[in-house]
Amino acid sequence: MKYKYNPPSIIKKIFNQFYWNTTNNKILLTFDDGPIPESTEIILSELSKHKIKALFFCVGDNIRKHPSLAKEILAEGHTIGNHTFNHKILKPLSYEDKIQQIQSFNHLMKEEFNYEVKYFRPPHGKFQLSTNNLLAQFNLQNVMWSLLTYDYKNNFELVKFAVTNFLNKNSIVVLHDSLKSKEIIRDSISFIADEAAKKNFSFGEPSECLK
Repeated sequence: MKYKYNPPSIIKKIFNQFYWNTTNNKILLTFDDGPIPESTEIILSELSKHKIKALFFCVGDNIRKHPSLAKEILAEGHTIGNHTFNHKILKPLSYEDKIQQIQSFNHLMKEEFNYEVKYFRPPHGKFQLSTNNLLAQFNLQNVMWSLLTYDYKNNFELVKFAVTNFLNKNSIVVLHDSLKSKEIIRDSISFIADEAAKKNFSFGEPSECLK
């Protein structure tokens, strides 16, 4: 299988209103699909160890099931972004269902934590031409990525290859807060931190990386 670690340049040019890299030449770690018991706690522990603040693109239904984990993410100084309420690919949905998926997530965050969501990432990274107009209704910024690690394959060698060869000083890195990647997520975060240090790269907080 041929792996694609970076989005094609032509896609980034066409959709240049989305975030593909950080704007301050610092690395931003992002975690999709949580919160998940066991996995989230491992991630938070490792991020604390390396003093990294990350952006968690959570699924609304997972927050509903595990509100204490979402609360812990915020308490640790991390940021939560909208990854829809049910992790449904938006394209096949009706306009009303797309609105519901985004709005229900934001409503949950407001009701549970009095939290205003600023960032969005479409499930599986799949979007369409109308995505930007859709997100504008909610004042959401679409955050894509410049480095896909394939951690969800549960193969640490794939992660190491991706990071060693494609990590840049302005990378937005995708990792996963999921059962698929929990066995290697601690080592993956540690390896990224070590590689960044070797290359004299630094990590930034979401608010400073996405301006």
